[in-house]
Amino acid sequence: MNIVLRTVGLKKHYGAGENMVRALDGVSLAVEEGAFVSVVGTSGSGKSTLLHMLGGLDRPTDGTVEIGGKDIFAMDDDALTIFRRRNIGFVFQSYNLVPVLNAEENILLPIRLDGNAVDGAYIEKIIETLGLSEKRQSLPGQLSGGQQQRVAIARALAAKPSILLADEPTGNLDSRTSLDVLGLLKVSGERFGQTIVMITHNEEFAQMAERIIHIEDGRILGGASR
Repeated sequence: MNIVLRTVGLKKHYGAGENMVRALDGVSLAVEEGAFVSVVGTSGSGKSTLLHMLGGLDRPTDGTVEIGGKDIFAMDDDALTIFRRRNIGFVFQSYNLVPVLNAEENILLPIRLDGNAVDGAYIEKIIETLGLSEKRQSLPGQLSGGQQQRVAIARALAAKPSILLADEPTGNLDSRTSLDVLGLLKVSGERFGQTIVMITHNEEFAQMAERIIHIEDGRILGGASR
């Protein structure tokens, strides 16, 4: 299998001297193309900081992140923004949908921003897979939390990114809805060939992934495969 995502010696430090906080302290990992990986850790373990580094949302103190063999932090901010939009899909705990756009418009937003043509058949498959066919004209305020997160997943998949990063994607959902959404996330990843890295503090939810990586005090403890 091809390695689609790799970090080497990744560090993120805040402050200096005795007050230095090592949010990440030398993280090296590799993720194969098409894999579903969970990163598990308690609050303050460094898991969200790691996700921000993987997605190019924040720059590290030291170390590298390679996506598709490209060192993303060798790019300037403008180039990184374009690369991120074209290659990385994000699913956040808070959905981050645009309230004045309906579900379908939210899904298509990343493609519109990039000025690309819409692959109608592909988008239709995503909408059908995530059970949104009857909700495409609904505004976010008219959808349940689970439905909003489905829209967020569809939006993340829409631009055909090589990697999908999910940050506590079920944090605002009840347990039953969480399992439904995670099941759909997994099915979507398999069906559309996406590589998924999910951050979670919930060990039960992490079990849905093929591989579980534990992080504590900014360091990787292990990466068992399932």
